[in-house]
Amino acid sequence: MHRFSITIESFRQIKDFVAMATVQPFDVIVENEKQQINGKSFIGMFSLDLKQPLFVKVNCSQEELVRFQQAAAQFLA
Repeated sequence: MHRFSITIESFRQIKDFVAMATVQPFDVIVENEKQQINGKSFIGMFSLDLKQPLFVKVNCSQEELVRFQQAAAQFLA
């Protein structure tokens, strides 16, 4: 399991993140201190408090993680 922090500040960024996460062949979990949601879900992502620190958890190979983080570069905190 890999975990890293992200920053999302707008609804446009939520749309972009979900579009990028949806094409990943593994589960993408986004969490904050109180919630844990499916990062491929618009409804779940819109329910997050964007003012709290956000973290992504993925269960994938190191190679997949590198590709995913490259795709998610604009969101990395």
